[in-house]
Amino acid sequence: MNKEKILVSACLLGTNCKYNGKNNRNEKLIEYLKDKEYISICPETFGGMSTPRLPSEIEYGKSGEDVIKKVEKSINNELERNDYAKVYSKEGVDVTGEFLLGAQKALDIALENGVSKAILKESSPSCGVNCIYAGKFDGNKKKGQGVTTALFRKYKIEVVSEKDL
Repeated sequence: MNKEKILVSACLLGTNCKYNGKNNRNEKLIEYLKDKEYISICPETFGGMSTPRLPSEIEYGKSGEDVIKKVEKSINNELERNDYAKVYSKEGVDVTGEFLLGAQKALDIALENGVSKAILKESSPSCGVNCIYAGKFDGNKKKGQGVTTALFRKYKIEVVSEKDL
């Protein structure tokens, strides 16, 4: 019998890949994973972003679903700027491409390995499951999902946060 394979945010496993060079090691999650097969991922580093790096947020009033619309619309040559959202660093640099590339690489790993579930870091602009930072770099959060979570859900991969365990 094959074990279910799970993708897990690397920062939750103790990898120092957060924007500030630190991690979000979660002992409860590590205990949960003891008898499971899992693959560690960090979509932001997969997208070519360095560690440490400036924090990034999805633009105000938008969510990960709005960011992935950029790819869907451009494939059909229907792209208009108002149709999709961007991701910006705290200094205003557009990092949407890095977030989309990282999400796609994470999805490729999921599909290549038959993954049906992911446990991702809540609040992250990549991995947020139920909430993300609100887009004003003021520490406030809002209901929404990150770019990678939105892409995973589009492909019917179950996504939960570490807080759901």
